[in-house]
Amino acid sequence: MRLQGKVALVTGAGQGVGQGIAYALATEGAKLVVTGRTLAKLDATVAEIMRRGGTALAVACDVRDAQALEAVVARTGQAYGGLNILVNNAQEVPLGTLAQLDEAALAVGWESGPLATFRLMKLAYPHLKGGGNIVNLASPAAMRWDASGYGAYGAVKEAIRQLSRAAACEWAKDGIRTNVILPLADSPAMAGWTRERPDEAAAFIATVPMQRVGACEADIGRFVVTLCSDDCAYINGQSIAVDGGQAFLG
Repeated sequence: MRLQGKVALVTGAGQGVGQGIAYALATEGAKLVVTGRTLAKLDATVAEIMRRGGTALAVACDVRDAQALEAVVARTGQAYGGLNILVNNAQEVPLGTLAQLDEAALAVGWESGPLATFRLMKLAYPHLKGGGNIVNLASPAAMRWDASGYGAYGAVKEAIRQLSRAAACEWAKDGIRTNVILPLADSPAMAGWTRERPDEAAAFIATVPMQRVGACEADIGRFVVTLCSDDCAYINGQSIAVDGGQAFLG
C-alpha cells in the first residue's frame, strides 16, 4: 500500500490506459477521482475499484472545457480534502497526413492534449505543493523515424513533454515532481489501430524487443504507481518509454 492516504485524479479513466492506471493506484491505497466524457464508463471503473476494496469517485468532464476542469479539481478537494497525484491521460488523437488533416482536427488534439494538461497542472498546483506528483502521457509515436501520418499527433504529444519539463524545473522547489511516460498498451485505441491498419500494426509490434504490447494495468499502471511512490523520490523531469524497449529516446 505504497500510496495509502494519497488522492489521485486521472483523466480519461473510463477505459484503456487511464483505467489501468486508476486501478493500479487504487490497489496501492490511493483514493481516486476518475474523469472522462462518458459517465457510464467512469461508473464501471469506480465499481471495479470499489469491488476490490478501494475508494473512488466518478466525475464526468470534457478536458477541452476549462470550466469543467476547474470544477473537477474543486470536487476532488471537496470529496477528499486534497490532491496528491495528477495523471493527464485523456487525449483526442489527430491522425492523418498533413494534406489530409484540417485545422479543426489539429485544434481538437491541441485542446484535449497540451492545453488541457497545462490547465490541469496549473489548477492542481496549489494542492500538489509539498509532495505531489504529476504524470503526463506522451507517445512513442512521436519517436517514429517516418512521421508520415503522425505529424500532428506527435506534435501535440511533444508539446506535452515540453510543458512537463518546464513544470519539473519550475515546481521542484515546491515539492512537486513531474514526469512523462510514453506507453505502448493494449488499449481500445491500439485495438482500433490494429483493426484498421493490421499490416502496419504487425510490423510495428515486430520492432518491440519484448515482442508484446503492454497491459494497461499490470505494465503501465504498476509503473505509474512506482513513479508516484517514495521509491522514485529523486526522479523528476524525465520522459520514460514504457513500451518493452521499442522507442529509443536518445
